[in-house]
Amino acid sequence: MLGLIIITVLGIIYRSVGIVKPEGLWNDEYVSWYIASQPLNDWLIDVIKTQCHMPFYYIYLKMCMALGGQSDLLLRISSFIPGVLSIIVMYFVGLQKDKRTALLASGITALSSFLIYYSQEVRIYSILFLFSALSLLYFLKFIKNKNFTNLCGLILFDFMIMFTHTIGFVFLFFQLIGLTILLFKEYKKQLLWLWGSLTLLLALLAPHIYLILTTKSFSQWWGSFSLSNIIFLFTDWFSPVLTNLVNAPDKILYIHSVSFIIFTFIPALIAIFFIGRALYKSKQNIVLAFVAAGVIITLAITAMTGKLVFITKYSIEIYPILIFLFAAGITNYENKYISRTIFTIFCVINLWYLNLSPVSAQRMPRPQGHKLPAILLENGQIKDNDIILFEYYPAERFGKYIDLSKYNTYSIHKGNFYSYITPNTTYDNVYKDGKNIYKDQFIKNQSGYLEYNLQKDIVQNMKQGQSLFLLINDSVALYPPEIVSGIAKDDFYYKKTPLMFMIFSYLKNQSYSYLSKKLSVVRVEKLGDWSIVKFTKLNK
Repeated sequence: MLGLIIITVLGIIYRSVGIVKPEGLWNDEYVSWYIASQPLNDWLIDVIKTQCHMPFYYIYLKMCMALGGQSDLLLRISSFIPGVLSIIVMYFVGLQKDKRTALLASGITALSSFLIYYSQEVRIYSILFLFSALSLLYFLKFIKNKNFTNLCGLILFDFMIMFTHTIGFVFLFFQLIGLTILLFKEYKKQLLWLWGSLTLLLALLAPHIYLILTTKSFSQWWGSFSLSNIIFLFTDWFSPVLTNLVNAPDKILYIHSVSFIIFTFIPALIAIFFIGRALYKSKQNIVLAFVAAGVIITLAITAMTGKLVFITKYSIEIYPILIFLFAAGITNYENKYISRTIFTIFCVINLWYLNLSPVSAQRMPRPQGHKLPAILLENGQIKDNDIILFEYYPAERFGKYIDLSKYNTYSIHKGNFYSYITPNTTYDNVYKDGKNIYKDQFIKNQSGYLEYNLQKDIVQNMKQGQSLFLLINDSVALYPPEIVSGIAKDDFYYKKTPLMFMIFSYLKNQSYSYLSKKLSVVRVEKLGDWSIVKFTKLNK
């Protein structure tokens, strides 16, 4: 067990370094905290009705907050703990083959930049990986020993996956097909228990899954699918360079440098080589690879139809399988000298980057952190009764770091932007045909209705000496006016460009242009992905 202890300590160190993020919680994390911080009352019902994920994680986070408080560090520790436990669980997953595979599986887990990142992130993915690893453990145990304990273990952790991740049923479907392929001839009764239990669970959760999958949300309109997404799945899983956390670049070589190729692609190619080797003469491993491939293909098809953004974390349920196959492929390789040499190269590349790169997983900044706008407002010497105009996020997304009750706040966000820029337009209309509705406005950079609303709601009510702070999310409001117009004129690029980028670039450009005509610009400052413009009314 000494090897496991050393590996676990190493994993703890890498997950501890940089766990305090000076930028605070970014949007997704903030949503996690905000939901878990709400008073009980009808809280669970509201979570089930309104959120895009199943409720278990929010229940877990609420329990952690009840025990330890609501500091950012405590919130991150709630992901750190399952991240460390996963290292130990993956040891026992590998032990289903042999001790060497166990040490390799736990070592790969400990050094995974992807898992280090999510062990410091206030989201579902660290604990979801833990449940997936436990599911794999009992999957392998049940194949070896078809007893009731292993069957219950598999059902339990499959249930936890379903109760945590909305699209977890995709993984469970392919897992059950795989198990049926392996055991159908001899163990029909146990398989019927599995299929029946999880079918009942799916039936119970079906209304919520249907609600989520049919919700008309603009939150997924910020990425498009390309084949590079699949490549970046493997680089995120096995290289120290994390590319597909939010939205992968369209081009595989989006950075042209030798070091980028070394750190990004060599570790992934090593992993793919050994995963392929694990499939040699192993029906069990072929079935596991089938489960992983089924999930990837299903998510890719869903992304191609515009129903989902294809990013690595959405397929985290299959990551324990790939780590196990990677480790098994190393131990299966006949020439131990070659396998050890290649795996040493893999470890050296990952350790070099983790220890020395300023953007390694544990040091990676959170430029969208919601503490940054609070710093910008403080730097701008905001006063009581000044006005803050938030663009992209509603005002309540910032209440953890700044007391907004002292200020007048307005928000043009993903849920109401249409009412500010076009008259007589509904959310449903924009969701169905937004690019056609706004194309002419984008081309001409016209903003008459937006100007009317800004004048009516804000400018005409301002007093002399009063300031307005325009807070902009630059990671969404990407384009200056001429670029917005140019994209809208080109059908190819307009179709490819996410609507959210166009809308909030347009809003930023037009609101700044109008407000700078009516008010005086006294301060412009940028911090991370946030910009703030301070306007003051100097004349009557």
